[in-house]
Amino acid sequence: MNTESPYDFADPALVAAYPQQAARAVPGYHDVHTMVSVLLAERAPEDARVLVLGAGGGLETKALATAHPDWTFLAVDPSAAMLDLAMTTLGPLASRMSVHQGYVDDAPDGPFDAATALLLLHLIDRDERLRTLADVHRRLRPGAPLVVMHVSYPQGDPAERELWLGRHEAYLVASGVESIHVEKAGTMLREHMPALNPGEDRAVLEEAGFTGVTQFFSAFTFRGWIGYA
Repeated sequence: MNTESPYDFADPALVAAYPQQAARAVPGYHDVHTMVSVLLAERAPEDARVLVLGAGGGLETKALATAHPDWTFLAVDPSAAMLDLAMTTLGPLASRMSVHQGYVDDAPDGPFDAATALLLLHLIDRDERLRTLADVHRRLRPGAPLVVMHVSYPQGDPAERELWLGRHEAYLVASGVESIHVEKAGTMLREHMPALNPGEDRAVLEEAGFTGVTQFFSAFTFRGWIGYA
């Protein structure tokens, strides 16, 4: 599987700054973790095994582990540095998380009771997303929930696309992000990030086999969905 990212998650400085940067760049970042916890708990058992795609610095898993003391987790990430950061972030909770350095197609088969992919799928193109989601689907118990959240905004009309990108940049400025980083973020979104429009994102989830796909989150250029295996 080739899921090359425009972000160098082997860069120690980027890895160390990632949790703080994500919290400033994504509206409602910590609230999303709370929403994910609620959504997964609707169907996941009390002793659920949860598949986490992308270590994300460990904040997502820490929130879920804190809210659900009998859940255990497998974090899948190609970056050893991100996995190490996740383990450090979890602290005493780390005993409930195992890690797999690599991609989901060569991760343990499960079956898992739930899965998450937050701030991940916008880093890979449509075909790779479909393969990734199909690999997740095969590892979930029937009816198990998957929650995803990532960059997703209108792509058809150039003026509308630019409007949403401008709103994202304005949000970064309002959040206190330095202008040089705002400029870099704009370049990343415009030139390197294979974002899809929301309708296509939903279609990919359904094509991978997920049913009952419902959008639960929308904030500027970010969208979140839940679907069931």
